[in-house]
Amino acid sequence: MEEREETRKIQFTGKSSYIVSLPKQWIMDLGLKQGDQIRMVRKGSSTLELYPPKFESRSQKKEEAIIEINSEEKASSIVRKLISLYFLGFKTINVKPKDGRLSPIQRNTVKEAVKRMLMGSEIISDSTSGITVQVLVNLLELSVDGAFKRMIHLAKSMSSDALLAVKENNEDLAQEVINTDDEVDRFGFYIIRQLKIAIQNEHMLKEMGFRNPRNCLGYRLVVKNIERTGDHAAFIAKDLLEFKKPVKKEILQKLQDMNEFCLASLDEACLALFKEDYAQAERTIEKTNDIAKFEKKVREASKSLKDDEEIYRVRRMTENIRRISEYASDIAEIVLNMNIEKAIKKTA
Repeated sequence: MEEREETRKIQFTGKSSYIVSLPKQWIMDLGLKQGDQIRMVRKGSSTLELYPPKFESRSQKKEEAIIEINSEEKASSIVRKLISLYFLGFKTINVKPKDGRLSPIQRNTVKEAVKRMLMGSEIISDSTSGITVQVLVNLLELSVDGAFKRMIHLAKSMSSDALLAVKENNEDLAQEVINTDDEVDRFGFYIIRQLKIAIQNEHMLKEMGFRNPRNCLGYRLVVKNIERTGDHAAFIAKDLLEFKKPVKKEILQKLQDMNEFCLASLDEACLALFKEDYAQAERTIEKTNDIAKFEKKVREASKSLKDDEEIYRVRRMTENIRRISEYASDIAEIVLNMNIEKAIKKTA
């Protein structure tokens, strides 16, 4: 996307009209001609957006969508359709039966999905003949960076709390960690929705602070890594609910040390993302190689274990924690790819 800025004078014509000429190259690029209609949309007090005719129908289509479901449709299929349309930026989603009416299970599925997964959405109409979901969130009320930082904070808290739950044999805290995973996913879905809108709208791309659409793809990959961080914390919490036993104190301490190292690496990778710092990303990748030292300490502390169940649990927890380090490295590599051109210019 090439950005061009021009200054043009406002002129007065007739008795009450003000006019501003349009750039000739813009008219030619879009294949417009004299007499074509231009749609104007006022955004706030200082922004006026112009849309050529061929984009008008596409922008209007994005306002509303309809999902028709049959009586045998599974809950998982309904949820996937809802999420897909949410990602695409529709402001209104109507869920209707293909024939007959929506079953109580189908209605509850939609309501639970909206509540747990679709940030900024509310149900404004609910009956056996259909449900209407309205996406009310203002695109700029919660920035991508703001949502992303809250998502990271939640995922990190989940990881620390999961190990604390194991240490205290606290099943209530473990269940809270599992519940928080839904909140992490909600932020992830919201960010993906915003990124898709930004890619399709140059004005929104600038408003969200992205230099180009390629950076949106980078953020999309980063979001997936943070989601997976939360998933692995939930796995540790589920382990406690399954076995209902703590882990030996000396082994758990080694696991907590390993977890703190991984979360620190994740912090550094995300900081490099926000600062667009190529060198910081390089250092983070090098740092994550030290995860092997922490794994070795866990293995040494586990040598005294005799029970196969305990050995299995420690190995699984170690794997879940190690994956966080891998996600930190992946994020740092994404930062390298997003900022390689800037790094080359500095050294040129």
